[in-house]
Amino acid sequence: MNEVEGKLCVITGANSGIGKETALGLARNKSELVMVVRNQERGNKAREDIVAKSGNSSIDLMVCDLSSMEAVRRFVQEFKAKYDRLDVLINNAGAVFYKRQVTPEGFERTLAVDYLAPFLLTNELLPLLKSSAPSRVIDVSSGLYKSGKIDLEDLQGEKYAGMKAYANAKLMILTFTYELAERVRSDGVTVNAVLPGFVATNLGKNSGSRFQAMMFGLMRPFQTSAHRAAETLIYLASSPAVAETTGQYFYRCHPVTPSSAAQDDRSALLLWQRSAALAGLPE
Repeated sequence: MNEVEGKLCVITGANSGIGKETALGLARNKSELVMVVRNQERGNKAREDIVAKSGNSSIDLMVCDLSSMEAVRRFVQEFKAKYDRLDVLINNAGAVFYKRQVTPEGFERTLAVDYLAPFLLTNELLPLLKSSAPSRVIDVSSGLYKSGKIDLEDLQGEKYAGMKAYANAKLMILTFTYELAERVRSDGVTVNAVLPGFVATNLGKNSGSRFQAMMFGLMRPFQTSAHRAAETLIYLASSPAVAETTGQYFYRCHPVTPSSAAQDDRSALLLWQRSAALAGLPE
């Protein structure tokens, strides 16, 4: 039994890896999908594959460059013009960059893609999630968050190291999950995070480093499949067993206890305030 049949689900980074496997699983469960992708051509190929394998044609494709907050806002406007509800939002997209890059808007790119974009996207879609309640938000973190740090004086990563920036962003997204869960606890919106495990995906391929891409490739035999990792996202999106579960961190469909750094209430509040200022949102 699942509670996602006929429900509208939005998945970022849906054309490959965990995102695509999650989209396929939800499509097989007869949900209505919006695949959010960066590249139209790759997105079209992924959509065609999912439709063919699931027999579900209720799958829309929308393009958004998550490194741009302007693009995120434009996506939200286009989404609201097409849809008047949202039942499940899955913040899955992520990226690693070997060298520090700054977006045209002045954001360090890892911070923008892996944290600020889902922060802004979720907040902008929150009114729809509330009006569609009961609804669900699912954020994808990473076990690397344990080596991350929330440095409010250096969120932009002036002291940059690729994997360190990624770990920091994944700690931020986990902290954001807990803070948001508390803020919407009485609104019928559940918010949970996922530890996907060490997964064989395209992460690292666009890092700008041949060495880093090669290392990811060498580790592939030891990695969990994207299909296996997606099972937890599909579970959180569709299972009646977690319909009222919120503010939890899941691994292989079971809640696990995160580090104390991810549950620091003061740090979470200060991060929210700083993030809202960066994204141009009220606190």
